[in-house]
Amino acid sequence: MRRSGVVLASLLLVMAAGCSDSKSDAESGPVLKPVPKASSSVPAPPADGELPRGGRVIFPKYQLVGYVGLPGSPALGPLDKDLDAKADKLEKLAKSYAVGRTPLPVLELIVVVASGGPGKDRKYRNRLSDEKIANYLKVAREHKMLLLLDIQPGRAKILDEVKRQERWLKEPDVGLAFDPEWAVGPGQVPGRVFGHTSGAELDSIAKYLSGLVEQNDLPEKVFVFHQLSARIVSNEKALKQHPGVVTIKSVDGIGNRKDKESTWRKLTPKMAAGVHAGFKLFYQEDTRHGPLMTPAQVMALKPRPEFVVYE
Repeated sequence: MRRSGVVLASLLLVMAAGCSDSKSDAESGPVLKPVPKASSSVPAPPADGELPRGGRVIFPKYQLVGYVGLPGSPALGPLDKDLDAKADKLEKLAKSYAVGRTPLPVLELIVVVASGGPGKDRKYRNRLSDEKIANYLKVAREHKMLLLLDIQPGRAKILDEVKRQERWLKEPDVGLAFDPEWAVGPGQVPGRVFGHTSGAELDSIAKYLSGLVEQNDLPEKVFVFHQLSARIVSNEKALKQHPGVVTIKSVDGIGNRKDKESTWRKLTPKMAAGVHAGFKLFYQEDTRHGPLMTPAQVMALKPRPEFVVYE
């Protein structure tokens, strides 16, 4: 069920092709450069500080359904190119998951991607340029969708990488996703070992996001953390509820329906109080083991997945 080291290594090669150390594509240096203003072509945020489709509260009104991606890297999800066409396809998919709720599609953009090489600062990660983030935010706003910034920190400290995205996280329609399997320790290399996090570390992120919500009078902000096995997150109960933050555990992992449901049953009972359930599907990897799970099969899971994301 877990991704093998071979799969991880091959993914890293794809990542390197889609995100580099060049100024135009990514930034890997330790110096925090001023963040440029978003392009004037980016539409204004939702009126009155609301969510893209109205209101300021995520659940139980909305059902979240998303696509993951990185520019130029189709192996990492559908959001590699043709964004308007992908947004239209996602809109239709989200409606099939509504089940009595209002569909709210999500574009989950990988903005910090783990790398098999150290980079100039030896943090084993690269960052997507602000210009490319602005382009995805433009598409999200044109289609009234949420944008999630996905972070794979490598050896960098996750909270440092989150804070570096503050210019975007102050927006009412931008949330955060964290992929801790790519958060490795000193001396470790992403792709050779599985990374990890702790409930206390997740709590520090949620607390920071809560502060942004309060300081900027924002609607509820989505915070997703992906998890493919129990050892990826230690002492999850240390993750507390914070005002204005909707925390979602996205149960990850590749396999057939039976294996994915088995992982679901292992990981969802361990959720901290107030954490919502999410579920991840893989268009390529899952279908190597059998048919892709249908929306009806996914929504039959208990507890109900309130965020379903496709890579």
